[in-house]
Amino acid sequence: MTLKLVIGNKNYSSWSMRPWLALRASGIAFEEIFVPIYTDNKADKERLLSFSASGKVPALIDGDVTIWDSLAIIEYLAERFPDARLWPDDRTQRAHARAISAEMHSGFVPLRNECGMNLHRPIRAVALSQEAQANVARIQEIWIGCRERYGQRGPFLFGAFGAADAMFAPVVHRFHTYAIPVAPKAQLYMETMMSLPAFAEWTEAGLAETLVIERFEAV
Repeated sequence: MTLKLVIGNKNYSSWSMRPWLALRASGIAFEEIFVPIYTDNKADKERLLSFSASGKVPALIDGDVTIWDSLAIIEYLAERFPDARLWPDDRTQRAHARAISAEMHSGFVPLRNECGMNLHRPIRAVALSQEAQANVARIQEIWIGCRERYGQRGPFLFGAFGAADAMFAPVVHRFHTYAIPVAPKAQLYMETMMSLPAFAEWTEAGLAETLVIERFEAV
């Protein structure tokens, strides 16, 4: 039975991007189900609730199993498809990858609030609060630390593409869209991510969307 992934607008939905990218970049077959989000359309809200009681995207449906929340979906995929190696084989590295993924999942709120994901937005800088600047510094610290430690294994955070890269993928978009300056090693990692075919596919599809949500266009 083919997996089904319920996602929102590719232009805006950073949470949808994470498991979608994990699936696509790993070559795992799935059916994509799009439900517009951030709208006042009652039918869209009811349709979303028909897939997940959380009323939010993303949601992964595998037969009679439904998983919501990006990180929970990725954990499920790692167990369901061990050959995809979404987490490193080494226990210590796996713990490291999970820790930074969880930090991304629950943290960096100022950056999220001040630099919402919007692929349509013209590339230009904004004035960031001290809290958001601290987020930017911490993310770079994570990226550079991983690259210095595991760079000999490949160009991604832990060598080969994995769950941690999927979790940080929307941040790559944010740094790019809001012209946030980063250190050369962090920039190299961003370029690696943006050249990933699955990342480029998501970006192209997001740019092709026509739905505009005004409250996300003000920044």
